[in-house]
Amino acid sequence: MSAPASESPQRSVLHDETVPARAPWSMELLEGQTLRIVDLEGNQAVDFLVYSLVDDAERYSAADTIAAQRNIFLDQGSVLLSNEGRPMMTIVSDTVGRHDTIAGACSRESNTLRYGHHTKHQHACVDNFLLAHARTGRGKRDMVSNVNWFMNVPVEADGTLGIVDGISAPGKHVELRAEMDVLVVVSNCPQVNNPCNGFDPTPVRMTVFGP
Repeated sequence: MSAPASESPQRSVLHDETVPARAPWSMELLEGQTLRIVDLEGNQAVDFLVYSLVDDAERYSAADTIAAQRNIFLDQGSVLLSNEGRPMMTIVSDTVGRHDTIAGACSRESNTLRYGHHTKHQHACVDNFLLAHARTGRGKRDMVSNVNWFMNVPVEADGTLGIVDGISAPGKHVELRAEMDVLVVVSNCPQVNNPCNGFDPTPVRMTVFGP
């Protein structure tokens, strides 16, 4: 999908793409550029990782991000920190209000454990991450705990995590500004065994804006 010349007089659109349901996606962003992720049909989880383009060992750290903001949920103003404690991306616009940092990415192994051996053949987010990583020479050892945009994972009083119906809706978005040169890696989640995608994975839109 080709990008229009610009979305508004204020900033240019550098890339505009609809990512199919269940598919991987990756893109390099330079410092100051922003990425908008749009939940086109609503209730679609988007698994997300980010890596420094300058230092391959520097990547998103859930532990540092959670500790710094003293909250397990992300919303507007939250800063995604690296394992070096440096800002990688900042949420500059968010129409959903809460995003998950702790539920991780679904895999064939976790599907089997949670939902039964008959699900082992099903495509999962780990598969998508590995497909995207293959383009840059990364592998499973480069995977870390990820962000789950639009995913609703409440923590119950007894500490149990729930994966429940999403709080997103068609057209809701989250927008992140790159605070350094980064590689963003995404799995448009293919999960069909819990409500994170409404049991029906759908496309999302990725738009990259200039500074």
